[in-house]
Amino acid sequence: MTDVVDSDELLRRIQRARACAAQEERTWRARGDELGRDDSGDPAAARDADVRKVAYGVVLRVLDEILTPGKHPATG
Repeated sequence: MTDVVDSDELLRRIQRARACAAQEERTWRARGDELGRDDSGDPAAARDADVRKVAYGVVLRVLDEILTPGKHPATG
């Protein structure tokens, strides 16, 4: 199904996606920190948490650039 949405609705959807990505990044950052403090932790789980944190961070950065162009300096 294809919905036609106006710019305000599109902006709201992007903001909701950004909020979700920010929450997920915080969740995985906390999980990684928790696994990093526990010496008996699973190294694979710690790596997985780190990868997910980075992935959500990238999504967050892309959505930030859509919402507020130039907020982050260009890299690369």
